[in-house]
Amino acid sequence: MAINSSRTASMKSRFSILTLAFAISLPIFALFRVMLLLRHYADIDEPAYKVVIALFLGVIHDVAFLSYLLIPFALYLLLAPNRFYRSRVNKAIIYLLFFACLYGLYFDMVAEWLFWSEFGVRFNFISVDYLIYTHEVINNIIESYPLTGLLSAIFVAAVLTFALSRKKLHARLMVEDRFASRAKMALALLVLPLVSYAAIDQSLHEISRNRFINEIATNGPYQFFAAFRNNEIDYRHFYALDDDRLLSRQIRALVGIDGGDKGASGLYDVNRHISRSGDEKRLNVVLITVESLSANFLAHFGNEEKLTPFLDQWLDDGLLFTNFYATGTRTTRGLEALTLSVPPTPGRSIVKRPDNANMFSLGRVFQQKGYETVFLYGGRGYFDNMNAFFSGNGYRIVDQTELSDEEVHFENAWGVADDDLLRRALKEADREFAANKPFLFHIMTTSNHRPYTYPEGKIDIPSGTGRSGGVKYTDYALKEFIAAAKDKPWFDDTVFVLVADHCAGSARKAALPVEKYHIPLFIYAPKHVKPGKITTLSSQIDVAPTLLGLLNFSYDSHFFGKDILQMPAKQGRALIGNYQKLGLLKNNKLTYLAPQQQVFVIDDPLNKNELLSPENEQELVQENMAYYQAADYIWTHRLNRYQ
Repeated sequence: MAINSSRTASMKSRFSILTLAFAISLPIFALFRVMLLLRHYADIDEPAYKVVIALFLGVIHDVAFLSYLLIPFALYLLLAPNRFYRSRVNKAIIYLLFFACLYGLYFDMVAEWLFWSEFGVRFNFISVDYLIYTHEVINNIIESYPLTGLLSAIFVAAVLTFALSRKKLHARLMVEDRFASRAKMALALLVLPLVSYAAIDQSLHEISRNRFINEIATNGPYQFFAAFRNNEIDYRHFYALDDDRLLSRQIRALVGIDGGDKGASGLYDVNRHISRSGDEKRLNVVLITVESLSANFLAHFGNEEKLTPFLDQWLDDGLLFTNFYATGTRTTRGLEALTLSVPPTPGRSIVKRPDNANMFSLGRVFQQKGYETVFLYGGRGYFDNMNAFFSGNGYRIVDQTELSDEEVHFENAWGVADDDLLRRALKEADREFAANKPFLFHIMTTSNHRPYTYPEGKIDIPSGTGRSGGVKYTDYALKEFIAAAKDKPWFDDTVFVLVADHCAGSARKAALPVEKYHIPLFIYAPKHVKPGKITTLSSQIDVAPTLLGLLNFSYDSHFFGKDILQMPAKQGRALIGNYQKLGLLKNNKLTYLAPQQQVFVIDDPLNKNELLSPENEQELVQENMAYYQAADYIWTHRLNRYQ
């Protein structure tokens, strides 16, 4: 057949296969975007033109993603000789690839919908983490969703779409193009991803204070690969900066150091000695970090569902901090703040970063006092790099792999049941007591996590039916643990600290929804701590100095946090953030920094949520910069390390 001799061939280029792929993908992406828009219609408080802009930017991100995806296909279409291109072998290859792309497209839509249901965002850093920790994630998906039905539905959708497009695809497989013509077309197509790379950055979709608008303006797969590439953020490149000497003096004053400036050689040197008079209380410490325990699950904070009957009584017997906030929205952020007492720097948590050993930490203080420090985790500690972080900072590790078959009565994708973990903690405490060794245990639970499965017969909510069951089962496990601990000889000389790692969800229209960072902090030691309520505004970075203050320890400190019990109420503040936005909550105002040197100030973030001019709030803005610019400098210059 002569080149371009047939009517079909004369009308088509083989590259029109990619046009067909675009014609299918773009409407599906757009439909998904409209579904998200309808899902959160009540939360969209922006004018209609902002929605139109978001939808337009969404198409731009869709095209950008597809332009990257087409690179290998464009090269294949360029290089395949005409004879091979028209062969049965190539036809089979193209059909298979086309169907695989259709299946991948629908799979992505379902995955994004489920991810959005859990986190309220398109794919981000969390989805990258999930790709890495396949064991936990795959098992969690199997246990949480009707996987067979979903995969079958995706397959049927892909088959139907393929059947409807097969004739058009076949026509494009009958084309013959000269190499020169193919080269021109391929060159034109390969310019598109270059333009996308140069013109589109992570800030393009940030057009509104309404987070749902911003999420609608982007593309899930595009965000996934952007997060994979940018899982750490260069603070000094992306964030608004102030003079280092000025902020160094300010952060030293904020952490309670007199004397101010130490000169350029001592920038951001927050090292100081905390001196206490009187005898130290060498009490054991059991720090229990509960997965996703939002304050609003508890009756003390207004819940009427009776999900935590034990906690609702227990919290009256100790010291409850009612105005307390998580620093982030992920477990590793909570562990970072509780252990290191540092603000949440942008990108991933220090727990997950390389070179995070020998850091000044809560464990380091106890180790210098002769304590045995142990990290106990219900799951496998390689997840989120927890074992590497804690062992690198002097903790002994007890995770799921350390428990014998006899100790495990129930497990799911994320780990053993909370009561199994807490029973092992009792054994560890007995062993340390028998060895006459004081101990610090940092326990991280897992049961209050999708798929919310736990042993049957423990509570009145069936296993696997939702978050309420997860919360109530954890409450049950804590009741059993405290009841057993009261019969132990070490109980009277032990301080129990209960805190959440983060809230159960962070999906709200605000960039930093303050209410979704509110968690409980509770300290219980009947012989040593009087019951009461503390209303001072504070956050997880304050737990370590507060606990050490209760024990009357003198120690060298690199902590950013302060002893809440010694903090004047007017100095109360909380540091909250996500992967990019870095917030300071103080005086009923939320100040936060964002990439592209952006600064925002929100008045009354829990109610009015009114945007203010940063120029009129320079004192708060500068205090925010002092915390985060100092934290970045100290991390990058390795200032809080020990030999």
